[in-house]
Formats: sequence, C-alpha cells, structure tokens
Amino acid sequence: MGTIKKLPDTEFDIMKVVWANKPPITTNIIMQQLGNEREWKAQTVISLMLRLVERGFIRTEKNGKERTYFPLISKENYLKFETGDFMERFHGNSFASLVATLYDGNKIKDSDLDKLEKWLKEKRD
Repeated sequence: MGTIKKLPDTEFDIMKVVWANKPPITTNIIMQQLGNEREWKAQTVISLMLRLVERGFIRTEKNGKERTYFPLISKENYLKFETGDFMERFHGNSFASLVATLYDGNKIKDSDLDKLEKWLKEKRD
C-alpha cells in the first residue's frame, strides 16, 4: 500500500458506509445507506467506488453480474492520517495549540479537560 491521500468529502462519506458494514460491500448497500438520501443515481455510486479502487482504499471483485468491494485501508489508519495532517497543517503539530483553540472556541468543556488530564496521567504511569 502506498501513501494515504486525503479523500474528498463525498468519497469519505462512502468510506464511512464501507467501514460501518461487514465486507463485502455492494453498490446496493451504499445506495440504501447513503445514495438514496443524497438522491444519487446508481452510476454515480459506481463511479465513486471505482475512484476509491483507483486510490487504493478498496478492492473489487466481480461475482457474476455484481461487483463487491472490500476495504484496504482501515478507518483507524485513515483517521490517524487525517488527524496528523490536520495537526501539522493547522497547529504546527502542537497539541497545546489544538486544545487552546478548541477551548477558546467553546468546543471543549472543563469536564473534557478533566478527562484528558486523567487519560494523560494513566498513559504516563
């Protein structure tokens, strides 16, 4: 597997459905859980799935008339990549900068900081 690359929002939404379901995944599953809500045509889902194959996020197998898809990159690995990229680009890899921004923007509560402090103490011990 090569380097992970950032997914466009639409493809990330499809990957969330892929990760939430036990493989193999079909375009019907994607349509039921996302495509109908987005008012996508089946061909749109097929095109997006093929892009994910090209990007190395999923692999495909043909079973009769139906194609099935299997994830190649785990949700955890992708989230590690995205979080690391975000931290580097927006906070210079500074966790303190991230927490300060969240706190100042009222996105993190004192109780969250207490939990974080407890977690950090557990990790040090």
